Amino acid sequence: MIIFPAIDIKNGKCVRLIKGDFKNQTTYEQSPFNQAKKYVDHGFKNIHMVDLDGALTGSPVNIEIIKLIKNELNVDIQIGGGIRSMDSIKRYIDIGVKQIILGSIAIKNTTFFHEACEKFKDRISLALDVDAQENLKISAWQEDAKYNVKDFIKKIFNYNFKRIIYTDIERDGTKQGPDIKGSLRIATSSNKPVIISGGISSMDDIVKIKKLNDSMIYGVIIGKAIYDGNIDLNKLSKLI
Repeated sequence: MIIFPAIDIKNGKCVRLIKGDFKNQTTYEQSPFNQAKKYVDHGFKNIHMVDLDGALTGSPVNIEIIKLIKNELNVDIQIGGGIRSMDSIKRYIDIGVKQIILGSIAIKNTTFFHEACEKFKDRISLALDVDAQENLKISAWQEDAKYNVKDFIKKIFNYNFKRIIYTDIERDGTKQGPDIKGSLRIATSSNKPVIISGGISSMDDIVKIKKLNDSMIYGVIIGKAIYDGNIDLNKLSKLI
């Protein structure tokens, strides 16, 4: 299981949102680069990043920050947020980003999603962000996709993407604990490895997921619990 410490970028700064609400935002003093360096210095080799400005505008905004982190720290990055064209995907791949996360565009335009999976083999991951009724949300969680997650998985079941980042948006940023059961259901129904995102609150959550020893749970994303000090990076690094 891979642990992905998270960096969400808005206006060039590290932020965390509560349930994806841009009006309920915490901005942190550490710059995205310094936060990434902190992760790398603790031995983490993978970072989950989201360009929140990109998610709002529909195209990458903070790509130079991502490029700096990749070039200077030589860390594997998976990036999402506003990636809605082949050109945007290529720009990220050209600077060495390992995995491109498609969310809104994959759901709005399954033809594009399928073509991206074929053109950039093994480099595309799918973000599925769901509400309490397991309905998909898109456009920085501001819009209802009018798809139930199960129905959407059936629609794209044979597409050649790498894995799923599954986020329960009711838990995201709340530190209420992850939706492990929902994540396992998504992994089973899609037959794709899943990265759990949203609600991680403590080391106990990480240990619980790790003890599952389930090959379909590829990893876990941890954000606010690190920033707020609920999870100590020294202790977390021992689970890498």
